[in-house]
Amino acid sequence: MTKSFINNLTHKIIGAAIEVQREMGPCHLESVYHNCLMEEFRLQHIDFISQMVVTIPYKGILLESNLKNDFLVENVIVVELKAVKEMIPLYDAQIISYMKLLNAPKGILINFHSSNIFYEGQKTFVNALFRELPD
Repeated sequence: MTKSFINNLTHKIIGAAIEVQREMGPCHLESVYHNCLMEEFRLQHIDFISQMVVTIPYKGILLESNLKNDFLVENVIVVELKAVKEMIPLYDAQIISYMKLLNAPKGILINFHSSNIFYEGQKTFVNALFRELPD
């Protein structure tokens, strides 16, 4: 796994989200965008897990939780979807937590209610795992 691979995959994911927004517009519920993005990932041959239950490692055991992240793409990028008027810091904390719990080096937070996903509707996050990867 390299930074280059993850960065290229990031562009594909954001491109898929842009295609969904272009096709559907900015006025639907998050679940609508989720279903459409699953189909777009399939069309573009992007491997993903949807609605993965996130367990919590604690003192050597895995605790059950009711946490579900929207997508884990290629086992390296956490993708969280929103369809909200305003993004709040809690959403940043949510994706950072999922990245840590899933050992994912990168995360992408996408808001489909933005006017332009590329410029204002997505935010990417990296952690120490990403910085340690070869270029």
